[in-house]
Amino acid sequence: MPPIRSAALAMTAAASLLALAACGDKAPEAAASASASAAPNPLAPDNAPNVSVIEPVIKLPAVPGNPGVLYFTIQQTAGKANTLVAVHVDGAQRAEMHQTKTENGVSSMEPVASVPFSEAEPAEFKAGGYHVMLFNLASTVKPGKEVEVTFTLANGDKVSTFAKVEEVGAMEGMMDHM
Repeated sequence: MPPIRSAALAMTAAASLLALAACGDKAPEAAASASASAAPNPLAPDNAPNVSVIEPVIKLPAVPGNPGVLYFTIQQTAGKANTLVAVHVDGAQRAEMHQTKTENGVSSMEPVASVPFSEAEPAEFKAGGYHVMLFNLASTVKPGKEVEVTFTLANGDKVSTFAKVEEVGAMEGMMDHM
């Protein structure tokens, strides 16, 4: 790899580590918690009508003990717009919704209390935008497993599903939080 490209890659990796550190335990305890899943839990209460959670996935931290992250898309499939206010992930002591913001080339993350979504504008939780930080993951949350996630809406309705758990490599983990 050419020296310039190697240096750029190293700087990108370092920036990613700093951004991930910003999502550490410094976030207020009052931040909303969150949860997600790929298929409805047959034992859970009826899910909120016309709300769909698409491709929920938990990315384990590259360094054990660091927070993991949950990505997904949530949308209202019919009817009026909705608002996600909390997420609960089985096996996570705490889950917080965060948003990555970039100003003047500097990325930072901050907790958010709610995220609106609708049929026309789904809420995407992905690297570089909204995401759910997962703190103090249980040893039972392992690659290849599925974990139940419950999403709570502003009106009190809930959606439960299962998120696929994936392991990330060190570079992928850093890039996810850029």
